[in-house]
Amino acid sequence: MTVQRSSLTYAVIGTGAIGGYYGACLQRAGCTVHFLLHRDYAQVQAHGLRVESIAGDFALPQVNAYAHVADMPPVDVVIIGLKTTQNALLKTLLPPLLGPQTVVLTLQNGLNIEAEIAAIAPQSPIFGGLCFICSNKVGPGHIRHLDYGAIALGAYVPEDQPGGVPPQLSAIAADFKAAGIETEVVEDLYMTRWRKLVWNIPFNSLSVVLNATTQEMMADPNVRQLAQDLMTEVVAAAAACGNRGQVQGRSLPPEIVSQMLDHTATMKPYRTSMKIDYDEGRPLEVEAILGNPLRSAQAAGLATPRIDTLYRLVKACDRQPHRPSP
Repeated sequence: MTVQRSSLTYAVIGTGAIGGYYGACLQRAGCTVHFLLHRDYAQVQAHGLRVESIAGDFALPQVNAYAHVADMPPVDVVIIGLKTTQNALLKTLLPPLLGPQTVVLTLQNGLNIEAEIAAIAPQSPIFGGLCFICSNKVGPGHIRHLDYGAIALGAYVPEDQPGGVPPQLSAIAADFKAAGIETEVVEDLYMTRWRKLVWNIPFNSLSVVLNATTQEMMADPNVRQLAQDLMTEVVAAAAACGNRGQVQGRSLPPEIVSQMLDHTATMKPYRTSMKIDYDEGRPLEVEAILGNPLRSAQAAGLATPRIDTLYRLVKACDRQPHRPSP
């Protein structure tokens, strides 16, 4: 069945493994997409984007590539594909792209991400996208999509307020579906972020601490048990944080732990995004993925000793002086 796409225009800030992949899919489906690049600009300007994907390889020989945000036009949707460790750049990068009707869609990992962006763009609706995908950037303008690919889209509201689905979000979802991306529209973005953290907290973090791929972690019964215990703690934290304010009865299903473990066991060997950042000497998303959930759980009165220990270990890894230089 053919899905009708909208006439929305897009800008991608952070054309890497995530922003580059989804932006390329949108352009392939006929959307107008503008890509902001840094080190990859010359390569992409000359040769476009190349995507190797389990869903089928494709190339975009010509894309709208920019080295400077001042050269980009205002758009209907700004997609943020940067790591949260680069969010200080958004004060400069985001405002030039914003028109009266522009919405911002962040594809970043972690918790409490949207509030920081809303402070920069107070007049723009803020949406979040949770990407359930294994994807790496393997070279300039070259993305390798290894597994999965679904995305969950939701509108940002304060965590203690009821959610909803604005018309702009439905239009964006239609574009993603027309691009061949499995897309879910959620009314509760906050709890959907917690759902993603059930996987991200143990596996992103342990991959750094243990210097291991997903396959290596799942092959060790001790590590698998630790991941399971961490996941169970994240599920408890989600319930404690979700049941505050005007919204009650929020929780993640307990079977999510076994489901995610089973999926990880069958996943192709994957070096997580945090492990890649560590190996390449880049700052780790410690606060977004570990620190913010830990502090939220503490504020809700719940002790999370395993997450606290992992947070301290990853922070120590992030500060190791022998790490390779960026």
